Amino acid sequence: MHRTRYLTVVLEDIYQPHNASAVLRTCDCLGVQDVHIIENRNTFSPNPDVALGASKWLTLIHYREKTEDNTRIALHRLKEKGYRLVATSPHRKSHTPEDFDLNRGKAALLFGTELTGLSETALSMADEYLQIPMVGFTESFNISVTVAITLYTLTHRLRASEVPWQLSSGEQLELLLEWTRNSVRNPEAIEKWLHEKKTDAEKSS
Repeated sequence: MHRTRYLTVVLEDIYQPHNASAVLRTCDCLGVQDVHIIENRNTFSPNPDVALGASKWLTLIHYREKTEDNTRIALHRLKEKGYRLVATSPHRKSHTPEDFDLNRGKAALLFGTELTGLSETALSMADEYLQIPMVGFTESFNISVTVAITLYTLTHRLRASEVPWQLSSGEQLELLLEWTRNSVRNPEAIEKWLHEKKTDAEKSS
């Protein structure tokens, strides 16, 4: 299974459905399993015609408490799980996807809203910064393009490295079960039937 949680994506207040959908599709295609979605001001609403069912194969973690700073909550939880917080910004002295040090541990890649980028909270809590070098006059790439370039480069380097990026066997089995549940109708009935069959077999043995 070519999925990983060594890299994870954090989206802060993404509001354009096309961009939200394209990011999910990219994460699925490149095997990045977890996407953390922060909703302080904007509701995350991907377009199913663009996402093409990608969300079914991803683990989406939403942060959308109405009276809380969801950015702070999300980033604290990621830090507790051992992630480095890596903010993408064209305005900070930073690494590029080509020279970012993958050996230093798991990384949560932070991407901000289309109009203003990451919030000051996200930028101030970040451990490191990442940018894509540009030679044109436009200030930055579209967020879906930024995510695609960043993830393609980092996942390509990660899989060519000796970093233990793979999911554990337990995580793989758990994920396969979740995918199966998402892919069949009435999974609860199937699980109940299998449990009954197992119980009957144990009684007769």
